Amino acid sequence: MPPQLKAEVNVMPKVVQGDLQSLPPEARDFIESNAKLCQPESIHICDGSEEENKKILDIMVEQGMIKKLSKYENCWLALTDPRDVARIESKTVIITQEQRDTIPIPKTGTSQLGRWMSEEDFEKAFNTRFPGCMQGRTMYVIPFSMGPIGSPLSKIGIELTDSPYVVASMRIMARMGTAALKALSNGEFVKCLHSVGCPLPLKEPLINNWPCNPELTLIAHLPDRREIISFGSGYGGNSLLGKKCFALRIASRIAKEEGWLAEHMLILGITNPEGEKKYFAAAFPSACGKTNLAMMNPSLPGWKIECVGDDIAWMKFDEQGNLRAINPENGFFGVAPGTSVKTNPNAIKTIFKNTIFTNVAETSDGGVYWEGIDEALPTGVTLTSWKNKDWTPDNGEPCAHPNSRFCTPASQCPIMDPAWESPEGVPIEGIIFGGRRPAGVPLVYEAFNWQHGVFIGAAMRSEATAAAEHKGKIIMHDPFAMRPFFGYNFGKYLAHWLNMAHRPAAKLPRIFHVNWFRKDSQGKFLWPGYGENSRVLEWMFNRIEGKASAKPTAIGYIPADTALNLKGLEDVNLTELFDISKEFWEKEVEEIKQYFEVQVNADLPYEIEREMLALEMRIKQL
Repeated sequence: MPPQLKAEVNVMPKVVQGDLQSLPPEARDFIESNAKLCQPESIHICDGSEEENKKILDIMVEQGMIKKLSKYENCWLALTDPRDVARIESKTVIITQEQRDTIPIPKTGTSQLGRWMSEEDFEKAFNTRFPGCMQGRTMYVIPFSMGPIGSPLSKIGIELTDSPYVVASMRIMARMGTAALKALSNGEFVKCLHSVGCPLPLKEPLINNWPCNPELTLIAHLPDRREIISFGSGYGGNSLLGKKCFALRIASRIAKEEGWLAEHMLILGITNPEGEKKYFAAAFPSACGKTNLAMMNPSLPGWKIECVGDDIAWMKFDEQGNLRAINPENGFFGVAPGTSVKTNPNAIKTIFKNTIFTNVAETSDGGVYWEGIDEALPTGVTLTSWKNKDWTPDNGEPCAHPNSRFCTPASQCPIMDPAWESPEGVPIEGIIFGGRRPAGVPLVYEAFNWQHGVFIGAAMRSEATAAAEHKGKIIMHDPFAMRPFFGYNFGKYLAHWLNMAHRPAAKLPRIFHVNWFRKDSQGKFLWPGYGENSRVLEWMFNRIEGKASAKPTAIGYIPADTALNLKGLEDVNLTELFDISKEFWEKEVEEIKQYFEVQVNADLPYEIEREMLALEMRIKQL
């Protein structure tokens, strides 16, 4: 662990569940040194059992942290302190010896590709936060596996936390408990330390019985030591350390060293009417319908979509050259607003049992509610907002926080792929990038080759979102939908992707870009989206099979005139959907070029520079 102050009380807290002595030495040292530092009242080693989960939920009810939702089976509602509602990019850092190991040094201004903190600054920050931070609380020890237990693609972590909310949520989001400990034996594990930063007795009263310490929040990653250290926030993305912190930031760095990919991607299987199946991985920034795509009900007769994962993919080439992917997670931590029977019927069928809801509104009959749920409230049923106040539509603010969440077991989703827990992973044949682009970007296009595909991922842009603390609608660069999650220098990350082409026998997936969100001059969507997106997937599927025709354009291949199946769809203006305007793309090229020059600077691989120049030339010829 990081340098530690001598704890005033060097006594080991009592272990109320589990046996410290039976743990591998490295795990025991990790727990003991942090227990001495953080000084919890007791230590509880989690076994992941049903009985333990019930006790944890009872503790939270008693503390007023959650309440039972009487309308559903084993569902709970947590309302947080309004200052602790999202990932906080400005307080999320990576600590390496050299700044350039974490981020490219920008030509001017600050880096948008991550935040570096020096080892010295981190040591000071750590020592002002952690000593005695768990006084009066229980330190929970959460052994967990990211990925199916025993899979060669999986990795083990141990999270120490003083938050029962984290224990209950990690049980849903990862494979947690005794089985993960057994898988650890004497192997390596990622060390995760989390505290809400509110030792007892409290210095000031809690808001909504939600412990957090917003002034001192810090989420730190030490990739060289495989450690994650998080303080002051109880919100999922900052406290469920298996999720973005481990599965993306630390894992992307491990993946670079070990020759695989850790990506912010959904994984889906699609089967055509003849029973042939292909798997795709897809990267979208927040608010682009990622979970909706992963769980889509296709509108095309005879086609079937099944979900392997909705958020993160770990992918590695096998000996036959297939790119094999696993979903390292065990649950869905989805944005609630906008989820409805229309937008995502399969999510709706998943979330009404064994689920923890956070910052949604509550109905007076013990149910949940949010913007875009598309259900009228029954007569006489009233709403309490996420701020725990009576709510009516005249309030002028949303009843649910825009980043409110459901945390639900993946196994409950009615369309989980039969191979979703397969230890060897599923073979990826197509990679899809996408963003929310109201203007200029066609519905779908295909990269000319792997290098061009990597360039398309690097050049991704999308309307900004509520998942982090950015406000308003602006088009933001979000390369690979990984901008907030890179675990190391983005220029080196691009080089790592480009290197995949040099793997012996690698069967490189085709790369596509989609945009479901293009609008006409009246501001209306040109494409119906949702289940109709299966028509675009059908074209991609057939492209991989060598069956669908395409025509080259300045930006990539687009479907030939009749290649996109529009049977049964009316009023789709293909000309407008696929229009490639010289004026728009000249501006787009300029923006991308500027971004690479300023943000990636000296670390931009020459192959990407070459793709940039080639695109510029092709646009000039339009």
